[in-house]
Amino acid sequence: MTDLDSYLASFDAEPGYLDWAAFGPLSASVRDEVIADVALLGTGRRSGIDLVADHARDARALLAELLDAEPDELTLQPSTAYGLMQAIYGVSGSLLLAPSEFPSLTIAATRAADSLGRLAVHWLETPDGVVTPEIVRDSLTDETSAVAVSLVDFRTGYRADLSALRDVIGDRLLIVDAVQGFGIVQADYAAADVVCGNGYKWLRAGRGTGFAWFGPRARERITPVLSGFAGTDGDLPVDALPAPAMSARAFTVSPPDHLAAARLAAALREVRDVGVAVIEREITARTDEVIFIADRYEIPVVTSRDPQQRAGIVALAPAAHDVAALGAALANHGVSATTRSGQVRIAPHVGTGEDTMQLLGDALAASRAW
Repeated sequence: MTDLDSYLASFDAEPGYLDWAAFGPLSASVRDEVIADVALLGTGRRSGIDLVADHARDARALLAELLDAEPDELTLQPSTAYGLMQAIYGVSGSLLLAPSEFPSLTIAATRAADSLGRLAVHWLETPDGVVTPEIVRDSLTDETSAVAVSLVDFRTGYRADLSALRDVIGDRLLIVDAVQGFGIVQADYAAADVVCGNGYKWLRAGRGTGFAWFGPRARERITPVLSGFAGTDGDLPVDALPAPAMSARAFTVSPPDHLAAARLAAALREVRDVGVAVIEREITARTDEVIFIADRYEIPVVTSRDPQQRAGIVALAPAAHDVAALGAALANHGVSATTRSGQVRIAPHVGTGEDTMQLLGDALAASRAW
């Protein structure tokens, strides 16, 4: 089989699952890795414990390969939010971000501003909740030291143009929440200074598989406020108070969960082997089909129809009085999706088959008949 064939064969979620932007059912290789590693940790043998611990190094190496970075620039985190907190709590000056961003960004920024007294939050005015380079450019001030943005907006699926954002912000820090796009779209990660993500959605690695990349400018300007004992160089610093490490390791609190690292490494290996470009192409085809079905039944689509401006999310915006009917129709037809704030978020993956698309079409048809 080709790499794509192998990747397609690894999807075994039940028909009707269209909620990958919320949670990605674990792939078979990830589940197999968990079973093998749990058995190793149950023996009590040092060799088995060390073998499982090595997965942290494997995960960082694979992340570095996908980000075109160096392994010592990567840290493993419990979640995307932890990585973002490591970055935002260490920033000084004024942070520019939209209030419509996912709470991992907005809450961390607010808490940092309220508690540390060296960070001010400047809220972007975004009429449609979409952060464009033009809006950012017009909102910059001399005090702006950093900009935070989602690679893919969790509501609409809008994909930020990192290259263009870099062009307009100049030398300021760019902090990116990439959880809704990492591994499924090609992005100019080099344009960013911090990239945070998690493997529990599109990567199919389960929770606890967060990560963060800190580029040279980030390591120079961001203070490792939340750095713990694992954020120092060398062995356990008993009877010593060493300074934070010079590498990205400074932005860690304690050693990583090695079972989570094993799941992440297994999932990243699948993505690396098939290639992000191939995954993006296949997901584009699936999202095109979702939009086609929505148009057929005259369900308004909020998500951009330009594949370059979206990822795997298609947001439907039925009339307010139709939202409940659409949600009920989806549930009755066995379709898993997310309904929030009057919108229905449909999120297919590479392995989403025609049986699932048929269920979606039947559900939309039924909702229009009510």
